[in-house]
Amino acid sequence: MTETPSSESAPWQPVAFPADPAAARQLREWLDDTSYALYGVGHDFRGAGLTNGDFSGAWLIDAVLTDVEFDSASFYRADLTGADLTGANLVGADLVRAKLDRAVLRSARLDGADMVKASLHDVDASGASLRGTRIMGASLYDVNLRGADLTDAVLFQNTFKVTVDDTTVVRGLTGTAFGPVTVVSDEGPRQVGGADLEAWFAARGVDVQVISPQRRMQ
Repeated sequence: MTETPSSESAPWQPVAFPADPAAARQLREWLDDTSYALYGVGHDFRGAGLTNGDFSGAWLIDAVLTDVEFDSASFYRADLTGADLTGANLVGADLVRAKLDRAVLRSARLDGADMVKASLHDVDASGASLRGTRIMGASLYDVNLRGADLTDAVLFQNTFKVTVDDTTVVRGLTGTAFGPVTVVSDEGPRQVGGADLEAWFAARGVDVQVISPQRRMQ
């Protein structure tokens, strides 16, 4: 008689644990009881492979997440305030309502990530890849996007007070946003908003509608 395979899937496990013993221990304790959110405040998770992990509601304030593999992971409502995500792989990640204020996203990969209603205040995302990323209803305030790649990203009614330069790629960027944007060039930084910002996007072949404060209030 042939046994029917169990329909229950095995519990999620990391591809690799962090090199830091304290962070590895914290992760193992959470895996033993995932009824509560992961508490990783200030821990060093470097060396971890956390692809497809569900870190919804996790406390990762000031955590060191440099170069960590988080592709297709979920950070729904997670608090990553001040976290260092330099070079992290967040391709296809769920960052809906995630708090990323003061986080470092230098050279991070966020291609295809979902950043609906995420909060990014005072964030360094220089050189980050956001190709095809959904940035909708999010708050981007004082975000450094110099050298970032926003190819085919989608904006929808975001506070979009960011800094860009000639190396920021906006090819295929679409949607709506509130400005102004700080544009850095050889002549120095200048704030561009309203019709001038729409013209700046249009000059780069981009169809982004800039919403005025009056229309925002309606």
